[in-house]
Amino acid sequence: MDGGILISYKVLCDGDFYSSVTVEELLKNEKVLRLIKSEFAKGLRNIDVSFDKSNTTIELFTQKDIQIFEVRKDDYADVLVLAEEDATAKKLFKKDCSMVELVDIETF
Repeated sequence: MDGGILISYKVLCDGDFYSSVTVEELLKNEKVLRLIKSEFAKGLRNIDVSFDKSNTTIELFTQKDIQIFEVRKDDYADVLVLAEEDATAKKLFKKDCSMVELVDIETF
């Protein structure tokens, strides 16, 4: 088969952070609610805040650099191993960083 695969991955560490909060949970926090009111309704009184109950989620996570490398289409089954080898070759693995997460696989 002609062509190749463009692999995108990021290196994961033990100290990475991931959490999510819904808008409803956020607006239940009195400090957040007070801050929103003071920023967007400065000087006004008796202001109430409402929101759409579509359960919008806000995600908080450790920002990571996306690494990209290219392999042959025949190597599709070994993509994860090849990503780990690429991270090792680029010396991205540190003391607490020893895993990769595949972000995107694109054929060309």
